[in-house]
Amino acid sequence: MTAAAAVATTTTDQISSQRPARRSVRTLVGILAAGALLRLWALGAVGFNSDEAVYAGQAASIAGDDVLTPLFPVFRAHPLLFQTTLSLMFLGGVSDVAARLLPVAFGLGTVVLTFLLGKRMYGQQAGLVAAALLAAMPYHVVVTRQVLLDGPLTFFAVLTAYCVTRFCLDGERRWLHFAGAALGLAVLTKEIAVILGVAILVFFLLRRDIHVPWRTAAVSGAVAAAIMIMYPLSLQFAGRSGTGQNYLWWQLFRRPNHGLAFYVETVPLAIGPAVLLLAAAGLWLLRRRASWRETFLLCWILVPLTFFELWPVKGYQYLVVIAPALTLLASRTVVHSFPVWPPVRAAVIVTAVLSLAVPSWLAITAPPSAAFLAGSGGVPKGREAGEWIRANLPEGAAVITIGPSMANLVRFYGNRKSYALSVSTNPLRRNPSYVPIDNPDRQLRQGELNYVVWDAYSANRTTFYSQQLMTYVHRYRGVLLHTEELDVAGRTTPVIMVYEVRP
Repeated sequence: MTAAAAVATTTTDQISSQRPARRSVRTLVGILAAGALLRLWALGAVGFNSDEAVYAGQAASIAGDDVLTPLFPVFRAHPLLFQTTLSLMFLGGVSDVAARLLPVAFGLGTVVLTFLLGKRMYGQQAGLVAAALLAAMPYHVVVTRQVLLDGPLTFFAVLTAYCVTRFCLDGERRWLHFAGAALGLAVLTKEIAVILGVAILVFFLLRRDIHVPWRTAAVSGAVAAAIMIMYPLSLQFAGRSGTGQNYLWWQLFRRPNHGLAFYVETVPLAIGPAVLLLAAAGLWLLRRRASWRETFLLCWILVPLTFFELWPVKGYQYLVVIAPALTLLASRTVVHSFPVWPPVRAAVIVTAVLSLAVPSWLAITAPPSAAFLAGSGGVPKGREAGEWIRANLPEGAAVITIGPSMANLVRFYGNRKSYALSVSTNPLRRNPSYVPIDNPDRQLRQGELNYVVWDAYSANRTTFYSQQLMTYVHRYRGVLLHTEELDVAGRTTPVIMVYEVRP
């Protein structure tokens, strides 16, 4: 072969090897475009829910917003990495739509990290399939459209898993150090991320074939601790060291907010039956080819799942952290169970993605409902009610609501002080962030509370406090000032009502 021919052959081989990489990049870009569409479509159609209002309010306080700073203290229940990042977006003004762009970015970033992790674990095709499943998954789509901590937490969880995987594959100690740093950032996003550290520890204890030098483990732990400690140090320097302790005490001893069957009833459909079926099928069909990879993914799934099932406080969005691991197991099944049947594999992928994308689209385009599940989206008409309050109630007015959820919305959108009737006067039975109403009758008689806001969402959860609130409305000659209504199944339903009360 001549030198010219050799060069030509080498060039042809390089071009041929680049084509799959280019196709992979184009496919990933298409997946991200579809994922962005699902996360950005009608992003501001419905205003915040309670948690969104709290986190955005904290961010506004960090940014120095003159109106919201007196209403939302910076230090509340959780660390402040996400809120601090969000505050940078509020330097030019507070906007609920702009605030939601940050969790959308974290969500799309998680899709990219899932691709990279899947590529390392099971190959490029598996990485693309896992990314497509996560991009279309209703659970991940709905959560990453909201100003919640769980979407960013999932991003750092996948980043941690990627670093651990690189350590297991390459044996380079630096990757375990990077994993410690990523875990520390996850904890600074939401402190419950320490459970991911437990999952990693369980994994290494189960897989003795993966050697972790004690010095490497110690350095990685020290890196994680050095980052995690920033939160308690910030509390200490701010003189708020009791905040975290009080919140933990309340969480440990508060009453359960849902039954034990809550996750079984809500999460599987949100994750997608196709994903769960493929993940389970692969564990059985490919059991003879099992390796440390499956052990790691199962630890990532089962440790948080067990914890949150036993933890008395259950939130719709809490288990989204295990969604990427499930998509990785599902993609393993698709790619490695049908290696010689490409048409079948393609049909399975298309069917699985569509089974997720259609419910996601229906979820983000569904008409507002008077029924509301915390963590599943914004509160219909909450923003509109708050804006009416801001425009029509005098400055300095104080509002009483059924529960803290509507009180937070009144504070964020209405810019008025608000207090919830359902907040217990017993410090052991209330969120330490909330101020109770010691004596509603006295405060209403003395004119300390001027307005009452009733909402159907809180009333559905607690009829007792709803009835008690309306008792005060009748007792103190309440006058209906404003009503927010929803059209539900062709019937107009009042969901929020604002009353003025007189001593």
